[in-house]
Amino acid sequence: MNINFNKNADGLVPAIIQDAATKNVLMLGYMNEKALEKTKLSGLVTFFSRTKNRLWTKGEESGNVLKLVDMKLDCDNDTLLISVNPVGPTCHKGADTCWNEPNIQSFGFLSSLEDVITSRIKNADVQNSYVASLFEKGINKVAQKVGEEAVEVVIEAKDNNDDLFLEESADLLFHYLILLQTKGFELNDVVNVLKIREK
Repeated sequence: MNINFNKNADGLVPAIIQDAATKNVLMLGYMNEKALEKTKLSGLVTFFSRTKNRLWTKGEESGNVLKLVDMKLDCDNDTLLISVNPVGPTCHKGADTCWNEPNIQSFGFLSSLEDVITSRIKNADVQNSYVASLFEKGINKVAQKVGEEAVEVVIEAKDNNDDLFLEESADLLFHYLILLQTKGFELNDVVNVLKIREK
């Protein structure tokens, strides 16, 4: 790794800290050559603290360390992306991230869709919401709907109409997300089971 520590007069490069599992950005710090070397040797992320004017291993007082997983260098050789497994909150103010955001797994659009489903269920507007009306009918009806959509996906999979196959697949996934919430779970619960199986 050929890092350009000489680009800035202070010999520091930015180090973006990212959770290896959730991919959320946790904090930004700065490293000089000695901080980088200590990080590699110890396996714990160490910065050069500009306020303390010394090397500083994250969590040296709080115990909320950042365990090194991987390092990548950007295209200009002057910024590090460091993947970590955080132990405890990252921010010195007690938050998961220095942007005061929870460090939770997100699945992009699917997580947003889950939020919409949750909102519709909680608002219980059965007159104007398909989700609310289906949820009100109970677990048997929701499970039956998932079964129907699964059969339609299988039927379309054996046909040659890709558009219909994708439409039915979207219907299945949508209703499965409703079923998960009907059972009190989220997509993340299923992903966690898959992660355990991966080991």
